[in-house]
Parts: sequence; structure tokens; C-alpha cells
Amino acid sequence: MHKTNVDDAIAARRQQRTLDADDVAAFRAVYDALVREGEALYPETTQSPGQCFISDPAVPFTNNVGERAVRIPQVKQKISGCFRTVASAKHFCVIRSCLDTLRKQGHSMLAVLQRAFAGNPIQIAT
Repeated sequence: MHKTNVDDAIAARRQQRTLDADDVAAFRAVYDALVREGEALYPETTQSPGQCFISDPAVPFTNNVGERAVRIPQVKQKISGCFRTVASAKHFCVIRSCLDTLRKQGHSMLAVLQRAFAGNPIQIAT
């Protein structure tokens, strides 16, 4: 799909106009190509028996940890309306990611923050 078609389709969407059949078909073709490329790069894997949360207590029962990691930036964005800059959003995500990793490694959040503000941050174990 040519960039002009994409721009036209975006403009139509903003104006709440429906896309014509050619634009819809072009978007579907691009989408399908991206999905096929992703599937080729990351093929579906199957787990062997015993490789799941039932037999390994270290594997979380749900993916709520991932959902919780995304929830905080979403709430912050909804409450304040947005991040002021892309750079501030990136800084927020890096700080949040480091804190979450250190929490998972068993560190006290109070101790982590105290050391960070004192200029002696705890290094994340790799």
C-alpha cells in the first residue's frame, strides 16, 4: 500500500468516513503480510509435558504480572491526560521496569529508592 493511501485512509478515519473496498483490502493485505512475517520470525512453540505452572511453582499461574506492569503507565496517562514528552514517558518506563525487576529479585522498595536517591543504586542482577 502506498503512503498516500495510508494517509488518505487515516484522514477518512478521522473524519469518520468509511473506507472504500480497495483501501480495506489494501490494509488487510498489509496486516496479513505483517502477521505472516511475525509468525515466521517467532513460530509457535509447544511445551513438553511438565513444563507449565502445575509442575513448576516458579511459573506464575496467570499473566497478571505483565498486566500490572502495563497498568501503571496507562493509569498515569489517563489521569494526567498524557505524558508531556516522549522522553519523559521513556524515563518513566525505565524507572518502573527497574523497580519491578528489583522487587521480583526480592529487594525492599524502600531500600531501593533510598539508595537510588543517595546516589548508590542497587544494580539489577542479570
